[in-house]
Amino acid sequence: MLLRLFGEVEDLLNHVCRTMSFAPTDPFATGAAPETAAAQQRRIAAQRVRDARDRLTSTSGTRPAFDYELLRQYAQNRLSGALGMIVLAAVVGIMSTFWSSFVWAGLWVTVVLAIQLASMIKCYTFLAKPPHEVRVKRVRLTFIILDLLFGLAWMINLVHPSEDSRSAEIVNVFVVLLVVAVASLLGSSLPIAVFATAAPLTIAIAVNYVMLGTINGYLLAGLAITALSYFGLLANRFYASNLAMLEARAEKDALIGELEQAKAKSDEARRRAEAANVAKSRFLAQMSHELRTPLNAILGFSEVMKNELFGTHAVPAYKDYASDIHHSGVHLLGLINEILDLSRIEAGRYELNEEAIALVQVAAECHHLLKLRASNRDITIHDLLEPDMPRLWADERAVRQICLNLLSNAIKFTPQGGAIWLKVGWTAAGGQYLSVRDTGPGIPEHEIPIVLDAFGQGSNAIKSAEQGAGLGLPIVKSLVELHGEHSP
Repeated sequence: MLLRLFGEVEDLLNHVCRTMSFAPTDPFATGAAPETAAAQQRRIAAQRVRDARDRLTSTSGTRPAFDYELLRQYAQNRLSGALGMIVLAAVVGIMSTFWSSFVWAGLWVTVVLAIQLASMIKCYTFLAKPPHEVRVKRVRLTFIILDLLFGLAWMINLVHPSEDSRSAEIVNVFVVLLVVAVASLLGSSLPIAVFATAAPLTIAIAVNYVMLGTINGYLLAGLAITALSYFGLLANRFYASNLAMLEARAEKDALIGELEQAKAKSDEARRRAEAANVAKSRFLAQMSHELRTPLNAILGFSEVMKNELFGTHAVPAYKDYASDIHHSGVHLLGLINEILDLSRIEAGRYELNEEAIALVQVAAECHHLLKLRASNRDITIHDLLEPDMPRLWADERAVRQICLNLLSNAIKFTPQGGAIWLKVGWTAAGGQYLSVRDTGPGIPEHEIPIVLDAFGQGSNAIKSAEQGAGLGLPIVKSLVELHGEHSP
């Protein structure tokens, strides 16, 4: 009956150990690098496909969203510079009265202002519409036509015969340079519109000056063409700068979106890990009573049978069996206590009861408790305890558990006839330290993170005949860290 009950409890504990996860709660702690690399490759491939599709559907060779943004900048620039163009047209109209009739100047100013007004209305209408309702191709064509009409209107005034041709020539060159410069600045987001405005002006005045057949005419024609080329190049530079700015902003928005998605996934994974950790702790807390109750019966009855309190066994082997059951129950109870302790520490439910304790006294008591166990394996424990050390502020039960775990681990892996040194002394900074050193094989440096992790075992533990659950050192590490977090 006891053996069957003991087997059921051990099977249940093994199931608990298999189902409980003591891994770090960081969802990106394992396998993060391959997943990140794969996600980055997928993102790059998706970006290439999206760019190719955007270029195929775009009317200007850029992304459709960029087409709208460039038109929006163009409309805003035209509206911001509308007053200046109106004033410029009025000034040129007034100056034209000196070499043309008043009727012609008034008619020309009216046409220019009408085209400017139509352009402003179109810009206002475009900006007022939601982006998804705008037909980019049609709006771009409308802007180009209006700029072409605007340039033709200025061209008509330049080629109109004048009475004072010399004064008109100087003014015309100045007007061409000014109009082309203003058009280049205002229409830099739409270079073809700049060309539609400036080309008629430049071609008309260049042809007009070339037909004069004079050196001055050739020079003025060359100056007009050079100005058109320069301001056209300047408009293209502005366009490239605007496009680069839009691309940088789009990449920034995409990166922010990816960071927000990654943060959301990370938060969700963290919440799931925390929920799993809480569920694990609740499960272990609820199972604590159910596991310990049958174990207490096993330990009590097996001790009665081992000591033969109600009489000797008919078969001497039964006494050995009872002793094995008792030792296994003790080992199982210690394992349950370690699992529960580590679970409480990880769940943040391990409360320290700190007080002034004597570290030397705690170490001496731990030595006394494990002295018999070490002697059974022919292992000598040497005390090197500094006398007259002041008390320190810590949890005595936790410090005792730290010392016992370290000594137990040293006894477990120290060969027979070996030695263990238990030291308590001063640190260089004026603090106190507890050290356990043995003549065992030690822990390789690259295996230290493994043995400090829950259920982690190094190569020496795997080869050892006396294997444990791999919880002694992780509990020591967690208790030390817990004291560090609560230090005054």
